Amino acid sequence: MPTISAPQEFNEEDLYVDLDAVLGIPLHLKCEGFNFTGSVKQKAALEMVEAAEEAGRLSPGSVLVESSSGNLGVALSVIAASKGYRFVCVTDSRCNLASKRLMEALGATVHTIAEPAPEGGFLGARIAYVRKLCEEDARYVWLNQYVNPANWRAHYRYTAPGIHRSYPELDVLFVGAGTTGTLMGCARWYKEQRPGVRIVAVDSVGSVAFGHPPSPRMIPGLGSGVRPALLDEDFIDDVVLVPEPDTVRMCHRLAGRGFLFGGSTGTVVSGADQWLAERGGPAGLSSVAISPDMGERYLDTVYHTNWVQGVYGEDTLGPAHPSHETREAIR
Repeated sequence: MPTISAPQEFNEEDLYVDLDAVLGIPLHLKCEGFNFTGSVKQKAALEMVEAAEEAGRLSPGSVLVESSSGNLGVALSVIAASKGYRFVCVTDSRCNLASKRLMEALGATVHTIAEPAPEGGFLGARIAYVRKLCEEDARYVWLNQYVNPANWRAHYRYTAPGIHRSYPELDVLFVGAGTTGTLMGCARWYKEQRPGVRIVAVDSVGSVAFGHPPSPRMIPGLGSGVRPALLDEDFIDDVVLVPEPDTVRMCHRLAGRGFLFGGSTGTVVSGADQWLAERGGPAGLSSVAISPDMGERYLDTVYHTNWVQGVYGEDTLGPAHPSHETREAIR
């Protein structure tokens, strides 16, 4: 049992769920949500903060500022509180209320962008506001997860080697694409150390990351309104796009077996299921997908039947999922 003195010192690296036993999918799910920040973003957040400290950009009196749809903001809130920095998170209306409340409970200031920019959508509007803050006050330090090499370096140093230790004979790795920090860190490591492993990026329909047309997206975490600056497609073997209704259905399938995961996990598992079904593979194929977070922050969205039906339609979950009102009446 470890003993720690700062929340960022703990992260469970070695927990996997065998989805073949759970859902009949030949896939092992690496669970990255078991730490004090609740997501895989703890690694990138800590790497970026420590790199800024080593470079002399962060010092007592500095104010951290970052654009985030939720998880990185929570991770930075935890680390800022631990290290004694003020933190301002610039998010938008898609950010889960639970994530906003977590950040505020940890002492962060949360600014919510209500309207997307004409070019770049909500992400463009968030970045414009961050730039404005930095221009007006020299104390603000923007880590800029979208271009910061420490974002992908965290996963090059820790996530990919950790997967290799657990699955040395891995054939396929599925990674969701947001800023592409996790994706590029893992892809770079595997292309250097185990080039035979196929790297499959999983993105949301409506994201422009891989050159597809934009459309509205309601689930935060994966996808992007602009092409990620960190992305280098030379390291990627395949890309799978997942419609958000499929994300929701996969989350509910997992919850039906007792595993409450976040929206990004539903997207990645759905994409992996699609890829494995279409391409198949030899018996004994070893495949891993990365689960970025758990599901508690999505109770008011992905796991709320009225929200799902209002956003995606009455038939999204099918007749096996009674309405919120029906469940309340049963209770």
